[in-house]
Amino acid sequence: MPATLDAALGTFRDAIRHAADSRTPLCLRGGGSKDFYGQVPAGTVLDTRAYRGIVDYDPAELVITARCGTPLGEIEDALAERRQMLAFEPPHFAARGQASAATLGGAVAAGLSGPRRQAVGALRDFVLGAQLMDGQGEILNFGGQVMKNVAGYDVSRLLAGSLGTLGLITEVSLKVLPVPFDDATLRFTLPQAEAIDQLNKWGGKPLPIAASAWHDGVLHVRLSGATAAVCAARDSLGGEVVDNSHAQLLWNALREQTHPFFAPAHDANAALWRIAVPTVVPPLDLPGAQLVEWGGGQRWWLAPDDSGAAADHVRAVAQAAGGHATLFRNGDKSAGVFTPLAAPLAAIHRRLKATFDPAGIFNPQRMYNGL
Repeated sequence: MPATLDAALGTFRDAIRHAADSRTPLCLRGGGSKDFYGQVPAGTVLDTRAYRGIVDYDPAELVITARCGTPLGEIEDALAERRQMLAFEPPHFAARGQASAATLGGAVAAGLSGPRRQAVGALRDFVLGAQLMDGQGEILNFGGQVMKNVAGYDVSRLLAGSLGTLGLITEVSLKVLPVPFDDATLRFTLPQAEAIDQLNKWGGKPLPIAASAWHDGVLHVRLSGATAAVCAARDSLGGEVVDNSHAQLLWNALREQTHPFFAPAHDANAALWRIAVPTVVPPLDLPGAQLVEWGGGQRWWLAPDDSGAAADHVRAVAQAAGGHATLFRNGDKSAGVFTPLAAPLAAIHRRLKATFDPAGIFNPQRMYNGL
């Protein structure tokens, strides 16, 4: 390993051990593109970007391994050269007019996935292995570079979405997929209830639907796969075919939340909620704008009121529908960003935290109060 990378690991280890000895919180941070997500970051910043680079990439085996500080764009560029991709489409959330600062470690810690998650699964489903520096500055290895390598806790996938509360993710191995041979986007004019019903009917058929999104009376459906399958599905479903360049802009805008629907959450600091429900749930009885993704399973809601009362209401609506609600951007975080855990689950979280981070220094309170 080059001396500069050794030095970076040494810096991480020294900072962690000093923080553990002094009980000083650390804020694990890559490019900071997800700082808005979760509770407000706190503690001394430990910047991971010095520890970067692709460790191994085997296109034949569909596996890439890279260090935590590696820019997401660098990984995506390397995959694109071999017509492969991160199929779960992790968002970059670059600031307007700025280059992406997103890193691999931050993407895994946030655990967020883009529009294709409907078809291919979430980020955590693509994590094969991970290397973690724990609260004592020790390196731990979990998983590997093949799918069947787990005994007991699948810690490498547990790290996905943990927001850095368990330790410093130093290295990750991910499964990648080939870029589909063909792609087409269809447009339908439908009210929300009919769009949800139609998506569920299509979901029960062998159609190459890769993504879907409904907003303001318009449903877009993305087809991806073999050319013959895409053409057959396009003819079967009907609708208006969207120009490829416009379609790419649409799906990228949904992935990066630059779509006009999300503008109030950026420009006016409106509270943006992400609601996960069964796909068959009819339109939610919530005032304000909504956007539906993932075949009906993900509902975005711009709350007209970001008070704690809004949090109680949206969570009650989500729970009644068999789901849960997360305060994704802005709003009053005093009621908790994530749905409060039941006591047994909270106890498991505390035990995991104590095992990996006994001094409680890693991103404290970032997910839940008291954790």
